[in-house]
Amino acid sequence: MQVQINRTVLELVEGDITELEADAIVNAANERLAHGGGVAGVIARMGGPVIQRESDEWVRRHGPVPTGSAAITSGGRLRARYVIHAVGPVYDGTPRSARLLASAVHAALRLADERGLRSIALPAISTGIFGYPMEEAAEVMLRAAIAYLQRETGLELVIFCLYGRPALTIFITALTRLTEGRTEEPT
Repeated sequence: MQVQINRTVLELVEGDITELEADAIVNAANERLAHGGGVAGVIARMGGPVIQRESDEWVRRHGPVPTGSAAITSGGRLRARYVIHAVGPVYDGTPRSARLLASAVHAALRLADERGLRSIALPAISTGIFGYPMEEAAEVMLRAAIAYLQRETGLELVIFCLYGRPALTIFITALTRLTEGRTEEPT
């Protein structure tokens, strides 16, 4: 499914984020950028040890990445040139979780813009071991992306790459609800 937000295409796809052709992919990271499990582990394995080395160096220089913000490294052996490590919240059911998740999405998109990138792919941040319910995460993440894309941006394509048909269906439902009245194209 695709929807146009100003000059940017926002697209939902099911698949493996490490296989996408995008300038950057987003990693659902922890504050120490220790890429052991989940999507972070897959990205680090597929991209090679350079991603963890650069992440360790980033943390050494700047300290842990605060929840709701992001850091950037090269993409190593990935198709993407960069990995943007967005730190989402551990879900606690409060409005604070939503604010921090939206902030992580904004931070990732802003880093892509600051680097002059044209395309970026994001996973469902915080929905794995951080426990964020998929339905709530979809609403928060898509609302944050749409708000960002309504401003001036150089991004031409923002992809939400979901792992599995159930996650994709949840994001399609949320995007449909948030963009009623816009021209949408099914994929």
